[in-house]
Amino acid sequence: MIRRSLFTGLGLVAASALALTGCASPAAAPAAAEGAVDAATATSVEDFGSFEALEEAAKAEGALNVIALPRDWANYGEILDLFASKYPEIAINEQSPDVSSAEEIEAAETNKGLDIAPDVFDLGLAVALQSTDHFAPYQVQTWDEIPDALKEPTGLFVGDYGGYMSVGYDSSKFPEITALDDLLAPEFKGSVALNGDPTQAGAAFAGVGLATLQSGGDLDDFQPGIDFFEKLNDAGNFLKLDVTPATIASGETPVVFDWDYLNAVHTADNENWEVVVFDDLGYAGYYNQAINKDAPHPAAARLWQEFLYSDEAQNLWLKGGARPVRMDAMTEAGTIDADLAAALPATPAETLVPTEEQSTAAGELLGAEWAAAVK
Repeated sequence: MIRRSLFTGLGLVAASALALTGCASPAAAPAAAEGAVDAATATSVEDFGSFEALEEAAKAEGALNVIALPRDWANYGEILDLFASKYPEIAINEQSPDVSSAEEIEAAETNKGLDIAPDVFDLGLAVALQSTDHFAPYQVQTWDEIPDALKEPTGLFVGDYGGYMSVGYDSSKFPEITALDDLLAPEFKGSVALNGDPTQAGAAFAGVGLATLQSGGDLDDFQPGIDFFEKLNDAGNFLKLDVTPATIASGETPVVFDWDYLNAVHTADNENWEVVVFDDLGYAGYYNQAINKDAPHPAAARLWQEFLYSDEAQNLWLKGGARPVRMDAMTEAGTIDADLAAALPATPAETLVPTEEQSTAAGELLGAEWAAAVK
């Protein structure tokens, strides 16, 4: 706001990974012509008969509701604008861009059956695992080029773009950060923030994961990471403030745990902003795309997924500093933007990604222990 792809960089270790407001009316999908596919049950383009038929069905719906997509997050602004230019017949309703993954699911529950309900989700793994009953399975045309470890087998949720958890900081105000425990020093009083609540937000969850690894723990048990933030809080260094580009620009959050591609964008406004990905042991993760099973615009939701996994959109993730999930396949095919790929920072010596089981266990532990640890 990561010259190998993230998945290649992970090696065999990665193979283990994987309130809306306003007036609303009941959702009313356009009536399907006799013999036409029911978009809400389509699991691939084949169900529509062709990609062109999917496009026409989405254009007939005329809208797409997205949620939790900040325009400065991994180049989402350019991605949204490209979709809009390709399909001007489909109005994109950008709702609540700064809410957490958990709040996306809450919005779907609150607005179920209404035309303002989100059509699609962008979620951290922990929330995705807890929310599969909200998703419709769908496999995009490039399905076979997505690593098996980064997709739910039926397409309920699928990894799309990823990065490494990092620490960003204003080097004009603080000494060089070379180790996690540096943040416990008095110089960092009231200065160290997470990007969200780790019981709800994927970036914050990963921040605790990184602290776990850098504290000598492993991803089977996030307790060392929780203990680190408890020590950080007891030292008076933990800053309980939601991180936004504005809080970083103003200096309110001068030290931030966040994904490297989100931290990196702040160097454009602050030449002293440094981004640290600890080079010994890294925590990596992907955000996942999913379709709301009760999407008011089910064809548009599926077209959006097809677009996100196209070469065009995958290269736009790369332009935003994130690592697209199809990077290996696109590199082999020669469709990756080679200059952007070459500009990515080096990967840590060893990288870990939580498995589904580890993410679920960590989410349960955080739910039970986090509030008391940082009270």
